Parts: sequence; structure tokens; C-alpha cells
Amino acid sequence: MFDKVLIANRGEIACRIIRTCRRLGISAVSVHSSAEGSPLHAELADERYVLPERDTPAGAYLDAESIVDIAVKSGADAIHPGYGFLSESPELAENCARRGVAFVGPRPDVARLMADKWAARKKMASLGVPVLPGARVQAGDDEDAVAAAIEEVGLPLMVKATDGGGGIGMQVVESESRIQRALRRASSSALRAFGSSEVYIEKLVTRARHIEVQIIADEIGNVRHLWERECSAQRRHQKVIEEAPAPCLPESLRKSLVGMSVSAARETNYVGAGTFEFIVDDNLLAYFLEANTRLQVEHGVTEMITGVDIVEQQLRAAAGMSLSMSGDLPLNGQAVECRIYAENPKTFIPSPGTLDAFDLPSMPNLRIDSGYRRGDAVTPYFDPLLAKFIAWDENRDGAIRLMKDALDAAEISGVATNIPTLCAALEYADFAGGRYTTGFIENLPK
Repeated sequence: MFDKVLIANRGEIACRIIRTCRRLGISAVSVHSSAEGSPLHAELADERYVLPERDTPAGAYLDAESIVDIAVKSGADAIHPGYGFLSESPELAENCARRGVAFVGPRPDVARLMADKWAARKKMASLGVPVLPGARVQAGDDEDAVAAAIEEVGLPLMVKATDGGGGIGMQVVESESRIQRALRRASSSALRAFGSSEVYIEKLVTRARHIEVQIIADEIGNVRHLWERECSAQRRHQKVIEEAPAPCLPESLRKSLVGMSVSAARETNYVGAGTFEFIVDDNLLAYFLEANTRLQVEHGVTEMITGVDIVEQQLRAAAGMSLSMSGDLPLNGQAVECRIYAENPKTFIPSPGTLDAFDLPSMPNLRIDSGYRRGDAVTPYFDPLLAKFIAWDENRDGAIRLMKDALDAAEISGVATNIPTLCAALEYADFAGGRYTTGFIENLPK
């Protein structure tokens, strides 16, 4: 196992990774931008380094060369990228390989394949995994070529960034007249966030469920699934409520999804933690959406129902060790996660400010992951995620009741939060019945 790990991230995910490092006796090295002052993740780490100044504080976390330089300087054996920023960057994986630092993620060739969402689609199709109709189209392409692509895919459709995730760069197009504007906006957003303006179009399933399968694999050839998660509760194409296992999912479909995911991981020689994401339509037909070669924000719900520390398994795999599990794990109860954002609950627009109060509840079977404290500033430079509440119970109704109690007990002031939206979503009949789709939160009464 590693002696020292640099965490190339910030906020709650950096704090969460530090927690596992500490339990395993691994020294944790943090990085942060100068604009953040003394953030919680830096104070929790054994060593801390300030990243070189860039155009924006977030840009400092996208400087792969500087991050690897700090890892080498600190004597870190490995870099854990968390999620977002450089977590799916082939360049970071390659830089680590050149400098003799382990990358806690897949090998550079697999990272490059999966980072290119279009290439990943083609690979999955070659393995017999169903994919939605799609086409490569760029802003400024010839109008006839764009029209032909739309004809091939069909309306409505989605413009998506080839790199990245988290809903960034996505644009819904319902009429051909809107395609060029959507292409420009998606390309611009993708360039700012991921350094690439490449996009593609894909058929949009209007009443869809978003199901993902968590896998973990080691260099010895062991590939295990940790079952699936329901991620259909979204706003602006970004998840806000997740649960595991997915409710009302036919057992035959569950077995099909985990089977396709494990097979795809084996065929691509995958190493580390990853998720294979699928769209499921009204007819219970599943289509591959994308593969994420990183720790997911929502990994906690899977940990709660399996008892597996996914960060530990990532570290074991990156160190060349075998996984500490065998066979299919039994499902234990139900877990629900709510993401608490500093945002206007009616418009979903970020709400920066200072946390005058940040009192989070402590309850049995409730896990809270956060990177903030009372008095911290929530700036416009980073994603406004304040905390993740993860509730577990033996059954789904009990987990939802615990989550409602936790949200009611939270006291946060100084910024607006999406807690009212989350409370309304948990009361929504379709959610309560476990039969909701990706558009239900944005359709809630304001």
C-alpha cells in the first residue's frame, strides 16, 4: 500500500479521501488555491501546498503539470484525483506515468478512451452494448451536414461535450432552428470546463431513468460490481438525489445492466473504480450513456448498502494489490443521498456568500460528507456543493423518512440552499412510489 497520497481536489471529496487515508495509515497531501485561504481539506491533511496562480482559482486545479510537480516534491507515491477537475484526464494519468507517480484511476489508454464520450460509445457498441443514435457535429459545420446529422439522429436530441461530465456542455434541442445556437453554447461551455470544444449529438429520451452500475477492478483481472444506483433526480442535467439500489427495477434488467458493465470493464482491461451509466426508457430498454473513470459524487449510497470503502479499493487497485472482496456482494437495505447546494431553490442559480450558520444534524444511520464549516465563504469560483446527506435504513420508506428528518434539522444561513427543493422532491408522489424520471425535479411547482 502507499505511504503518501496527494489529493488533487478540494472540498467534501478531498475530506472524504483523507478520512480513508487516515484509517489506512497513509499520509495525505492536500493542494488548494490561494483564493481559498485555509480550507477544511487543507487543515485536515498531513501536508498542504498552495497551487500556482492561474486565471481563476478553479483553473489552478486543472494544472496537471504543477500538481504532479507537487506530488514529486512532497514524496507522494500516488495522486488521487477525486471527481471533477482532472479526475478523468488522460494527460494527468500520462504525466503520472512519466514521473513515476501512481495514478488512482485506470491506465492512460483506458482513461483516454473513456474520456472521449464519442469513442466510448463506439467501443461499447462494438461489444454489443446498446447505444442511442448519435452523430459527430461541431459548431460552424456546413448546414447541410448538420441537417443530415439531425435527420439521422432524430429530434428531440441532446448536444453533449465529448469530454467531461456533470451536466456541463449539455443542450437540449427540440427544433432544427435551435441547433447552431446549442452547438455554440455547448462548445463554449466544454472549452471553459474541460479544455476541449468537441461535442456530439445524441437522441434524447424524454421520459428516461438514469441508472448507473458501480464496478471495481484490479490489475490481477478481478472485476466486481457493487450493484446499481438510481440517478434520475436531476436539475440542469446534474444529479441531486441518488439512491441504491434502484427502486422498481426488474431483476432481469438489473442483472443485464451489471452483466454488461462487468463484461465491458473486462474487455477494456479496466483497473480501478468506475461507473457505466445507462438510460432506461418507458419500455425498459437500456442504452449506454457514458463511462466515468473516477469516483462518483454519489458513491456513498453504494458504500452504505455494501459496506465497501470504494476509496480503499481504488487505492488497493492503484497499488497493484488485489481487491479485498470476492463474488457478488449481498444488498443490505436502502440508501438515499441528497446533495445540499448553495443555490436559489427556484432558479437553481448559485448563491455565494458566507456561512453564518452551518449546523448539520447527527443521527443514527445518517452520513454527512462536507468540506465546509461555519464562517467559511462559498465563492462563485467552484461548484456550490455544501454537503451530501446519506440516509440508510432497512427499507426505502425508512431511508426517506430519515432523510426528511435530517433536512428539517439542518440549519444553514448566509446563503440560499436547495433544501426546500429536496424536501418537495421527497414528498412528490412519483418519487415516493419509486417511479420517477429525469425531468421530475425541474417540473416541481416553484
